[in-house]
Formats: sequence, structure tokens, C-alpha cells
Amino acid sequence: MYDWIRTLEALPVEIDRDVRLDEAWHAHRAHLVNVAFRILSDIGAAEDAVQEAYARLLRADRSAIDDERGWLVVVTSRICLDQIRSARARLDRPEPSERFDRDESPRAVDPADRVTLDDDVRDALHVVLHRLTPAERVVFVLHDVFQVPFDAVAQTVGRPAGTCRQLARRARAKIEAARPPMTAVAPDEHHVVTEKFIAACANGDLDALTAVLDPEVWGVGIVLAEPAPPPQVNHGRDEVARNLLVYLGSGPTLVGGPAGEPVILGYAGRQLFAVVVLTIRDGLIVRIDATADPSARVDRMR
Repeated sequence: MYDWIRTLEALPVEIDRDVRLDEAWHAHRAHLVNVAFRILSDIGAAEDAVQEAYARLLRADRSAIDDERGWLVVVTSRICLDQIRSARARLDRPEPSERFDRDESPRAVDPADRVTLDDDVRDALHVVLHRLTPAERVVFVLHDVFQVPFDAVAQTVGRPAGTCRQLARRARAKIEAARPPMTAVAPDEHHVVTEKFIAACANGDLDALTAVLDPEVWGVGIVLAEPAPPPQVNHGRDEVARNLLVYLGSGPTLVGGPAGEPVILGYAGRQLFAVVVLTIRDGLIVRIDATADPSARVDRMR
């Protein structure tokens, strides 16, 4: 968010910086980062793509845009598509210094190094999406995960809607073949509740967060520390919601986890510090299991 403020300050003064644009930032940013992260599998790249999309909105003819959220989704997705196409091209010409060569030159591991959340979660989260072509990945994320109609998806990838349907089918087939026990698409109920949860936390909206919690919700938090403290347990809407906003409210970036599961990842300074698993029943969250590394957030938020 602070990068966006610096972007505004760096732009010419004649560019309109009205209240409507600020409202668009607060209303849509969390959703856009979630979309971009699903496509790029990299929180830093996702945040950069969204920031670029808003920079383009600043320079666009606002009177010609009927649906700002839809416009931003299309622009963000196109930026992401360009990035993964560029990454595929670089993979064809690897350089020794690039990260994907690290397995060829293993380094010694210090036994004293503490394992962080990033290592295990990143590999488990994105192994399937990386099997898809750039177009398959964008179509799958926009249509199957975020329920964007194929006609709108077609505008983003620059292909007919029928072709996009074929790309989606191929993507689902690859995902099912790669991980048979996993459902290819999250249930609509999970997706809607997860989106509301992320938006409420991102905006620090206690009422909106409480609205997606079951009256008898349980919250269980595991803290990674030495020595490890006992699990933190909260019960009831008010107690759970207030505690969540202490750790996940305005500041961290929250994104959805693996497709097919109501998992949320929390990033601070582009480093993963929390994994939150939601148990959802009848459109409400009945249990929240969180694992957090508070030192990662403190280090990055200073």
C-alpha cells in the first residue's frame, strides 16, 4: 500500500487523484492481488502487477470505463500473462545465476538454520499451476477460481471464448492428473467466503469479518517460536474477529492458497508469515487454524 502512495506522489500533478481512485484502491486491491498471485505464484510480482494496473488506471480515460473492477482485473491479468510468457522465454535460456539452477549447485545447509513457512508451503502450493501453459493458467485462474465469464476471459488472453473453454478443460485435466485427490476447483461457497474474509481483514473491517464467522466459531493459533508457546485458542465471533485483526488487519497482504481448498496466506514485506486454514459450513467459518511466524512479520514491518 505504501508503494502505491509513493507512486501517486511521483506522478505529474495534472493527473487526477480524486477520491474515486482512492476508493477503487481500497475496494479492489485485495481482490486483484489475489488474482495476480494465483497466476504468478509470487507475492512480490503479484503486488507489482497490481500497482502497475493502478498506474495505468491513473492515465486512462476514466469516463470510458464503466466497470473499474472489471477493467482492473483484465489489465492485471494481461500484465501477469506478459510476465509468465517472459519467464517461459527466460527458462529456455537459463543463466547460471538464476534461481531455477539452484539444484545443480547445492550449497551446504547449516543445521542451525530455522525452517520458515515459505519453503514447504510454496512448493506444495504451486507445483500444479506450474504444469500449465501461460494461457491455460490465466484462463483457469480467472474462470474456474474467480468465476469470470469466458467472454471476459477471452478479452484478456486475446483468444475466442471457445478456445478459452478448451484451455480451461486442458488445465483441469492436467491438474487432476497431477494431483488426483485434489478437486480442480474450490466450491463456490469456499471461494465467496474466502474472498469476504480477505477483504474484511485487508480493510480492517470488524463488522464485515464478524459477518462471515459462525456465532460459535473457534480460532486456534500455533506460533513458531523457541520455546514454542501453547496454542492460542479463541471462541466466539467477537473474540476471534478482534484477534484476527490484530495479526491480519491492515498491513499484511492476504491471498488465497491452493485451488480447491479454503487456505489463506499472509505476507509481510513479501515474506510469508502466516498460513490460515478455514473450515466452512453453510456459508460461515466455523473454525480457523492458523500457523504464524510473528518474527517474520516484525522484521518486515519495522
